[in-house]
Amino acid sequence: MLDSGGANLGSVQAAFARLGVEAPVTSDAQRIRAATHVLLPGVGAAAPAMARLRANGLDRVIPTLTQPLMGICVGMQLLFEHSVEGDVECLGLLPGRVGRLPESPGVRVPHMGWNRLQAASPEAAAHPLLAGLDGRHAYFVHSYAHCADVANAGDAITLATCTHGAPFTAIAARGHVMGAQCHPERSAATGARLLANFLSL
Repeated sequence: MLDSGGANLGSVQAAFARLGVEAPVTSDAQRIRAATHVLLPGVGAAAPAMARLRANGLDRVIPTLTQPLMGICVGMQLLFEHSVEGDVECLGLLPGRVGRLPESPGVRVPHMGWNRLQAASPEAAAHPLLAGLDGRHAYFVHSYAHCADVANAGDAITLATCTHGAPFTAIAARGHVMGAQCHPERSAATGARLLANFLSL
C-alpha cells in the first residue's frame, strides 16, 4: 500500500488481513517496485493528496509501475488526468477528468451510503476485476467522481457504474491500472470480493 497519508490506511490493511494478506504501507520506491500488487488508498481532497504524493516522490514512482495497481476512492480519482477539486493535475494514468457530482432535488452531495454496481457493458462484465460484483452493493463516501458519459460502452475504462443524481464510474480499468470509487474496506462481502479479485490478477 502506498503511503498516501489517508486516514483509512489501517482499515484497508485490516481488510487485506481478513483475506490472509499482509499489506505494508510504504513510500520506498524499491519496495514498491518489488511488490506483486500496489494499492493507492485515499480519503479527503484531491489537491492535498497529490501534494503528498509529490512530497514523498510517489508521483514519479507510480507511472513507472507495471504490476497491478488499484486506486480506491480519492486514490482512484488521482489516477485520472485532472480533478476540478482544487483544480489539480493528477497522475494521468487513466484518461478523463474528475468533476463534482451534480446536486438536484432529493440528491445530496456528498454521496454517502450503499449503491448498486452495474456493469457498463457485456465486455466490462467479463473483466476479472468485476467477477461476481455486477448488481452487488458497495459503500461510497465522495463528492467527486469521473462523470464522463459512462453510459457509452465505448468508454473502455469504465467497468461498472453507479448513479447518484447522474451516472459515474464506480470501477475502472485500463491495462494494469484500476480504480474503485467505493470503499472496499467498508463494503463488507462486496469489498472483500473486489480486493480478492484484484489480488488474483
